[in-house]
Amino acid sequence: MYLRISRSRFDPARHDDVAAALDASQQSLIPAIRRLPGVLGYWAGIDRGSGTMVNVSTWESEEHARQMATLPEMLALRGTFEAGGVQFEPIVDYQVLWRL
Repeated sequence: MYLRISRSRFDPARHDDVAAALDASQQSLIPAIRRLPGVLGYWAGIDRGSGTMVNVSTWESEEHARQMATLPEMLALRGTFEAGGVQFEPIVDYQVLWRL
């Protein structure tokens, strides 16, 4: 199993705008992600105080996790978020060694 983590930062004063965009993103992302083989779960979260956003997903394999790097719906939204001042850190795919 693999865990894919995407982290980003934004000006905390823009929290409401970023939160609204993140909430709206589920309209295109949920159907697109559900079509991908190997997806086990997906979570999107935001923190007002730190001005950070995180997307965490679980996948059956590393190959499955890497599908997100070329998902058209995700690429389009990344551009939208970046245009709104969101700065993404490099995305990492972690091999899961244990879980609870």
